[in-house]
Amino acid sequence: MSKKKRVHFIGIGGVGMSGLALILSSLGYKVSGCDITRSKYTELLEKAGIKVYYQHSESHVDSADIVVYSSAIPQNNPELQKAKKLGIWVIPRAQMLSEVMNLYPKSIVVAGSHGKTTTTSMMSEVLIKLKKNPTVIVGGIINNFKTHSLLGKGKYLVAEADESDGSFLCYNPYIEVITNIDKEHLDFYADFNAIKKAFINFIKRCSPKGKVILCGDDIGVKEVLQEISGPFLLYGFSSENHLVGKIVEDSAYPKIEVYYLNKFLGTFRLSVPGKHNALNALAVIGVSLKLNLSISEVLKVLKNFKGVGRRFEFKGIWKGAILLDDYAHHPTEIKATLSAVKKVYPDKKLILIFQPHRYTRMKALWDEFLLVLKEPEILILTEIYPASEKPIPGISGFTFFETIKTLRTPNPTFYGETFEEILQILEKLSGKNQIILTMGAGDIYKFHKILLKHKNGEMLNYVA
Repeated sequence: MSKKKRVHFIGIGGVGMSGLALILSSLGYKVSGCDITRSKYTELLEKAGIKVYYQHSESHVDSADIVVYSSAIPQNNPELQKAKKLGIWVIPRAQMLSEVMNLYPKSIVVAGSHGKTTTTSMMSEVLIKLKKNPTVIVGGIINNFKTHSLLGKGKYLVAEADESDGSFLCYNPYIEVITNIDKEHLDFYADFNAIKKAFINFIKRCSPKGKVILCGDDIGVKEVLQEISGPFLLYGFSSENHLVGKIVEDSAYPKIEVYYLNKFLGTFRLSVPGKHNALNALAVIGVSLKLNLSISEVLKVLKNFKGVGRRFEFKGIWKGAILLDDYAHHPTEIKATLSAVKKVYPDKKLILIFQPHRYTRMKALWDEFLLVLKEPEILILTEIYPASEKPIPGISGFTFFETIKTLRTPNPTFYGETFEEILQILEKLSGKNQIILTMGAGDIYKFHKILLKHKNGEMLNYVA
């Protein structure tokens, strides 16, 4: 790395790629990249002086020393092929992150099927507020800092690990956090056993001087712990864990007492809702114990954590209805978010606009989606966001709608293939005592702009 000067990113507009590109640029490398569309992430890159091309061309790699590509880039990409032909060092994003990680003696990597972006953001905010000057690479915009990457001058690096394609096995962290292990990314893994095996191999890559910190309440984690031993730190609500969160006030924003090996450490109440976020905070406390941070100071930071973009994010008011947006795209995540909505807004009717993500996920978890999406009072379904996947016969947003609408009777269920059709449906349903929640990992978040630009919409400051 010390002999390389120019780095080119293919698919630079992704959240993970753009964050890494910003870090390398801050480290002094000449960075460029390409993507097919403009986004808030490419805007951040261009503001940082990074050249972004909006088409693929072989000429973009001519003077590059390193070419980094995302998992979404096909092997027949012209820039990728040209780089290989020229003998340029071509590596996936995970390997480049591993190279950067090696610069820091205390790397902290957060993995898991759900909650890793929020947990990584919490950990980053703790280290920043406690003046540890960390380098940060997160898969979402940290609301308190309005960024997803930060170059620090300290010994700490905090990063989110992507298990979706097995690339997290490139890392050798000082500390590992595993939030949970679920049936996810079955487009890459053969089955749940393959997922568990990957996490076991990930655990083995942790530094012997560091620590693996796992959620002991999670079923998937429990199954993995039956196959591997080690001096792990387990956290959760169950008294069987080393680090225990005792719920002393069960509400939308639960009050939690924290105990480590039966010793009382303190109390916290987060500014983000849900028990799932309280579990994420316990993971951060576990890391903080290993780093010998002041737990009382850590708890103060956690209380003021304002969350991450697209995680239970307030977007505005439309015809008196509160607009929320959430990234949840797996049944486990959907269930957690719906639970939080009910507790934060118990007296309001929920209209859920759900955009399924990937044909393979819908096929693998069809029954689980049917079960969890029976809950909302009103459900509007869209077509599946493919994320570069090819369609699977019999698997579509409309076929799912046809299946679930009878299961939800008498609760209303609608299908809108386009944003315009969804808007027409909402016009007939709108009311002041409502929550309109958009949900999914695709482009459904863009729908709020349509609503708020609509002639009957208005953007207001709102406090729950």
